[in-house]
Amino acid sequence: MTDSLLTHYFRLLCAFFAEHHVLAFGSIPFWVCFLAFLAGYTFFRGKRTRGMMAYVTAFSLFFYYKANGALMLLLPTTALATWYLVGRMRTAKRRKGWLLALTVVLNLLPLLYFKYANFLGTTWAALVDGNFAPWDIALPIGISFYTFQGISYAVDVYRGRFRLEPTLLEYTFYLTFFPLILAGPITRAGTLIPQLRRSGGISSRTVWLGLWLFTVGLLKKGVAADYLAQFVNLVFDEPTAYSGFENLMAVAGYTLQIYLDFSGYSDMAIGLAAMLGFRLRDNFNFPYRATSVAAFWRRWHISLSTWFRDYFYIPLGGNRRGRWRTYLNNFLTMVLAGVWHGSTWMFAAWGALHGAALVVNKAWRDIALPSRLREVRVPKEVNTALSWTLTMVFLMCSWVFFRAPDTATAMAVFSQIFTNFDLAYLPPFVAVRTAWCAMLVVAAAFHLLTPRHAARLAAGFVCAPWGIKLLIFAAAVQLAVTFGQSTVQPFIYAQF
Repeated sequence: MTDSLLTHYFRLLCAFFAEHHVLAFGSIPFWVCFLAFLAGYTFFRGKRTRGMMAYVTAFSLFFYYKANGALMLLLPTTALATWYLVGRMRTAKRRKGWLLALTVVLNLLPLLYFKYANFLGTTWAALVDGNFAPWDIALPIGISFYTFQGISYAVDVYRGRFRLEPTLLEYTFYLTFFPLILAGPITRAGTLIPQLRRSGGISSRTVWLGLWLFTVGLLKKGVAADYLAQFVNLVFDEPTAYSGFENLMAVAGYTLQIYLDFSGYSDMAIGLAAMLGFRLRDNFNFPYRATSVAAFWRRWHISLSTWFRDYFYIPLGGNRRGRWRTYLNNFLTMVLAGVWHGSTWMFAAWGALHGAALVVNKAWRDIALPSRLREVRVPKEVNTALSWTLTMVFLMCSWVFFRAPDTATAMAVFSQIFTNFDLAYLPPFVAVRTAWCAMLVVAAAFHLLTPRHAARLAAGFVCAPWGIKLLIFAAAVQLAVTFGQSTVQPFIYAQF
């Protein structure tokens, strides 16, 4: 009787899903659906582990169906194939390497087709002076993220770093978990799957901490990032129509927008997982406080940077094969990371810029710094300020290539900044776009916080009365409605 009621309940949930746009985590339809989902989840969580996994997996697959339609079938098919092949690899006495290679290839082929087929075809046609009509290919949302999770699982099993043998249901849960399915963070099997086997309920502290993370993410994405995007989009659509000062402000705005957008999504995803009782690792650590490009990549999109480190950079040889090979490995890793972000030469150029910056950073540390500056006494504060300034200038310039649709647009932005810049535009700009400038300053000031300050704010929220917590969350929702556009801005990283 109970099972039939839950089945009927799930059907009603799916019907609501079908009639409303619920993919945006900050939207009212999503929260209506999520709260309804929690009712069923609460029943399963403390009593039936398999039932909980089946319930969440079904919800996740339907969530993915709303994002991709019939292409969602690719996800469970990939999960089944990977789970089967890795299971064979565990028991094989020989040719484990071949099974690993087959698993990696089967995971990569859909990504290569959907994401890079037109890019490769166009590039080849340009090289041979031929014609190529781009195919009508729709990129499944989130394919890059679950592909990388599948590859990391197979490689970790092959290396002996993940020894648990998950059931098909456990592995499918891991690969389809809906908070992560659109734009990560990329989660290792060793982080999520062991938590499925722990019994017990969810502590109230974990739930409230999850709500805090979600609230912070909503403020970042739904308020600050979406509002900053309004002016940024105008300038990058037609940079020559705006002054050099306005182009510079757009570059500064995008520098903060992309951080707020993606870290906001990560906060919301990690917060939703926490509300369901799962602890995921942080994905951002105040990246714009970094004083070098290398430090930036230890703080930015941590799940992706560590993925490339563990599954590409280290297999290439890492830093174990001499100085020049280390430089080459760093450069190649960043070029691949750039291409992963998108199938255009602009993303490849962005990756190459970061690869070159890492090489310069490491060469300076390895060669120039010890030999030339050993006896030079530079105050620590001066050195830190100069290092931070150089790093931020580089990051802002590189984001232009990430945001601009083509080289001509990127060059137009730089041309306006360097040839048509006048500080006289500052007073009228602030007068006309007062709220935008205030949002930019507040978003920049966020990086003045330290991890200790952030932890204290989170602890204060968790310890506050439940009415205060709900009031803060309601205020965040109201701000998102007030500052949001008429159409919700998509998550930037959902397209990758």
